[in-house]
Amino acid sequence: MNTKEKIQEEVSVLEDVLRQNEIVLYNDDVNTFDHVIETLMHACDHTPEQAEQCSIIVHYKGKCTVKTGVYDELKPRCSMLLDAGLSAEIV
Repeated sequence: MNTKEKIQEEVSVLEDVLRQNEIVLYNDDVNTFDHVIETLMHACDHTPEQAEQCSIIVHYKGKCTVKTGVYDELKPRCSMLLDAGLSAEIV
């Protein structure tokens, strides 16, 4: 195996290890901005500013990535969003 192949193999392994998932929050016609902001602060450890920006993006664009990380860390956070009545999924 030449050096280039070895480096490419190491990069591929690293990409698999570091594969990030995302929690995507979707817009709905039910939840208030305040509820979404409070829930993002609680479930995703957002600052008030982050939570407000995400809620505005969701409102106008229909969806927003609200947290990235490994699946096992995102699953309980996504569950908190869903339990609070928000529409979200891990992608």
